[in-house]
Amino acid sequence: MEKFMDILEKKMVPIAIKLDNNRYVSAIKDSFISVISLLIVGSVFLLIANLPISGYPEFMESILGENWKTYFTVANDVTMNIMTIYVIIAMAKSLADIYKMDNISVISSVLAAFFMLTPMVEFEEGALGIPVSNLGASGLFLGIITAVFAVELQRYIEGKGWTIKMPESVPENVSRSFSSLIPLFIIIAFFNIIRILFSLTGYQTAQNFIYTILQLPLLNLGNTLGAMLIAELFEQGLWSFGIHGSSIVSGIMQPIWLTLTAENAAAFNAGESIPYIINYQFYSNFIKIGGAGGTLGLVLVMTFFAKSKQYKALGKLAVGPGIFNINEPIIFGIPVVLNPIMLIPFIITPLVLASVAYVSMSIGLVPYTNGTNLPWTTPPIIAGLLLSGWRGALLNIVQIFISAGIYYPFFKIVDRMAWKNEQEMEQEIEI
Repeated sequence: MEKFMDILEKKMVPIAIKLDNNRYVSAIKDSFISVISLLIVGSVFLLIANLPISGYPEFMESILGENWKTYFTVANDVTMNIMTIYVIIAMAKSLADIYKMDNISVISSVLAAFFMLTPMVEFEEGALGIPVSNLGASGLFLGIITAVFAVELQRYIEGKGWTIKMPESVPENVSRSFSSLIPLFIIIAFFNIIRILFSLTGYQTAQNFIYTILQLPLLNLGNTLGAMLIAELFEQGLWSFGIHGSSIVSGIMQPIWLTLTAENAAAFNAGESIPYIINYQFYSNFIKIGGAGGTLGLVLVMTFFAKSKQYKALGKLAVGPGIFNINEPIIFGIPVVLNPIMLIPFIITPLVLASVAYVSMSIGLVPYTNGTNLPWTTPPIIAGLLLSGWRGALLNIVQIFISAGIYYPFFKIVDRMAWKNEQEMEQEIEI
């Protein structure tokens, strides 16, 4: 086991450090963290508009009229359905901070570049418009790629000194505006050329190209159980060495999983069949039962079955945080990190929980998650109820028992060792 751990440490830790220090991964991770509150708020209103309660739609219609749902879904329209705008603004700011560039100038350039590549529609009256769908899940990968290229292009231009420099007597806000004039012109011209070039191809737009060639294959791959299991193996492996694996894996996979979530939410809102099993809510609420490693079952085992005073007390202290999916007291208190015995169930449990949830949904025992973005601290069972109804809540209960069953024999080993040490110490004190 020690040799295996040494191999993992030599192979995985350097990769994880490089990924965590990568400026683009960091920017993507920061951008999604910054907008998650918006997505949660929008999802709450979406849930209010679609509560699965008998008689609820008729009651609301009697009060607010036939189109009562629009009073609530508009909140989802201005959050989840245009999330790409929020994401690329946050990405632009994050990259600007990394490069010590002017935030406002960089954000303006990124937005201009994105809108240059975003397909528009022309109405009969001659007015132009951008469909909301182009600003949501379908435009997310275009937005991320555009943000990276626009920032790097502006950084290159400014590094070459291709800016207008005003006298020191000119107010700072005016000087800043003129200094961004040439970079912004070049960026808009550059992305306009890209727009023209794509219009000459069969894809017509850059968004169609990226969605067809990159985004759709990644979504199809990200929706597979195999991809989820590989992501969980990598995540748990990093946690094994005390590295925050959830943060690193989320930074890479969150764009894919949140896009799948948005697709589910759109289908749920339209009353259509929900398309995807795996998404961010599946990962967050049907695998992390009690936190990384699915440790809520372990907490309950410690609380009710620990023989040693040490682990009995730790279990009682960890119950409260564990219910809200906070498990650092367990990971570093037992500890699980660098513990050859506890690492086995810590790695196995999420894989089993993911497989059980996936099979349960794929065979129709449990409905697919409805696309509601819940805070990651939402307690299990409540999360299952909100995402997949009473059967989702029941699945969470079953998963807690499965988690407890996997952890039990391994925990009893370390508990017995701790109990023996306590007995020896008590005998020494008596002597």
